[in-house]
Amino acid sequence: MANFKRLKNLSGKASIVGVDESNEIGKVPDKSPLALHAEAAINALDDAGMELSDVDGLFTAGWSTLDVAEYIGLQPKYTDSTSVGGSSFVIHVAHALAAIAAGYCEVALITHGQSGRSDRAPVPKDPGIPMVQYEYPYGIIGPPASYSLACSRYMYEYGEDKTRQAMSEIAVSTRKWANLNPKAYFYEKTMNFDDYHNSKWISWPFHLLDCCLVTDAGAAIVITTPERAKNCRKSGVSILGAGEGHDHSMISQMPDLTQAFGKVTGPQALKMAGIHHKDLDLTMIYDSFTYTVLVSLENLGFCKPGEGADFVANQRTSPSGEFPLNTNGGGLSYTHPGMYGIFALVEAVRQLRGEGGERQVPQCNLVLAHGTGGLLSSTSTVILGNA
Repeated sequence: MANFKRLKNLSGKASIVGVDESNEIGKVPDKSPLALHAEAAINALDDAGMELSDVDGLFTAGWSTLDVAEYIGLQPKYTDSTSVGGSSFVIHVAHALAAIAAGYCEVALITHGQSGRSDRAPVPKDPGIPMVQYEYPYGIIGPPASYSLACSRYMYEYGEDKTRQAMSEIAVSTRKWANLNPKAYFYEKTMNFDDYHNSKWISWPFHLLDCCLVTDAGAAIVITTPERAKNCRKSGVSILGAGEGHDHSMISQMPDLTQAFGKVTGPQALKMAGIHHKDLDLTMIYDSFTYTVLVSLENLGFCKPGEGADFVANQRTSPSGEFPLNTNGGGLSYTHPGMYGIFALVEAVRQLRGEGGERQVPQCNLVLAHGTGGLLSSTSTVILGNA
């Protein structure tokens, strides 16, 4: 497999040296998305001990790199606006790795800024978009309705009660992690199983507490060569493995509602890094909904199809459990401005550096971060490790 040999040769050829959020996250009605981009960029560069003048590669999604570069004052030699939903920023890590290894740029900046809570933009109604023509007329409008279809199918195949219990386990354990993160939207608001089951219905089978937050937030990541990383403010985190791809746009065209593309990207990233599931110390999985986590665990190979409920049982993924998962509180309880993947990466780097505070995972040396975009449409997986 010549292609895999080339991928293997990229392993460790770039390092993450800076991560941070915007100055404020949560409810930030007085700042534009571009302002959130800029704040996060400056903060992440400061975390790396770098300046804007060091950056020669720019990556973002949702906004064009043309607009972001102009706003923050960059003239990049390499630019990437790949935008396939919330997994885009995880994909950008792999693209930055390849670009740096190929010599297209030396310091890559990935930025994100979104006012999901304060900007109440209407649902797109462009009649040229297939889902507007073929799904909207039947009420399949927006992520809750689309993800509900997938979850309903999963319940049909593997049992409603069993699936419901798994979703409640994920919601409660994720909130417990958020209660240890001062930056989390629900830092001071606890949740128990009764709270979960009694929360209002959004789109069956989803309760409110199955659904991610809608916030305003920005985040950024700085990536450079391993050689240059040695002179940065903090130790670099190596990019060891990566995988990306997608298999549909409309939920009605998803090949299997219980299997997303993580079944491809997860094994590729692990193989490229030369590690196995048992080697991982932390897993960060995009949690737009509790179902997203459940199906991702199975797709990534942590357990077999239909075994996710047993895998997460008895608060196994909580701070007191043996399988640390989404230690920042995730999109369910930390922040979720609309596209979340970059925030999973920020937490992964902090944990690898030992900067997790009360939520720090002991001896954290290898982390899997996994993004999902669109309507369970795209996925990207990266393996990060201490240099």
